[in-house]
Amino acid sequence: MAHTTKDKEKLLSRVRRIRGQVEAIERALDGEHECTSILQLMAACRGALNGLMAEVMEGHIRFHVLDPKSGKNTPQLEAAEELIDIVRSYLK
Repeated sequence: MAHTTKDKEKLLSRVRRIRGQVEAIERALDGEHECTSILQLMAACRGALNGLMAEVMEGHIRFHVLDPKSGKNTPQLEAAEELIDIVRSYLK
């Protein structure tokens, strides 16, 4: 089973929140809100989308890149953990 299938409800919940944020941007633009509030909404939406990206990338690394048969404390696992940390910090 793929990690996106296993975590389907959690991921869909995040996507629905992002959809709500995008709709809030649309309403703000339509309502001619100040650019600062629109920029804040956009930054929040970008952060949420980056969080979703980090979540899916981490799952991909853990379930498709790492060998499930390899034990803990292997160089491959250590490198994967470092990559996950780098991706998460980059997407913050």
